[in-house]
Amino acid sequence: MKTALFPGSFDPFHNGHLEIVEIASKVFDRVVVAPMRNTQKGDPLFNLDERMRMIADSVAHLPNVTLASFSSLVVDLATEVGADVLIKGLRVASDAEAELQQAQMNRRVAGIETVFIPSSSEFSFIASKYVRDFARYGGADRIGATVPAPVLVKLKERFT
Repeated sequence: MKTALFPGSFDPFHNGHLEIVEIASKVFDRVVVAPMRNTQKGDPLFNLDERMRMIADSVAHLPNVTLASFSSLVVDLATEVGADVLIKGLRVASDAEAELQQAQMNRRVAGIETVFIPSSSEFSFIASKYVRDFARYGGADRIGATVPAPVLVKLKERFT
């Protein structure tokens, strides 16, 4: 059984993330989505429990997808959940540079490989920071095409 771990801040989880999970769920026997606190991204919009619930609701249609949260190294969580590979989504070419360095570091120090899944052009422009900004500044009712329905509900509750 091949298991893939998809880590990220997912603040909030959007349709680009969902696309990567759906693709990975077709390729791997099991996919573990792992939201985490990324200190480089400032204070989160949603706490970890809120993100876990939104993601769980968003991937409920995928029976081979589970969730795990963590606050340690990604490679340690990979070992804990029995992951064979890490999954990273790529939206644009500039994403590849930083993700490639992380993949090389993870391979060198922990021996785990990373599989890159490119997003479709339909979702390549979506970034959590843009979703947060639209919602925060009065556009929560206009971002329905960028986030799964459970996330849209929470954004509207928070900002309208």
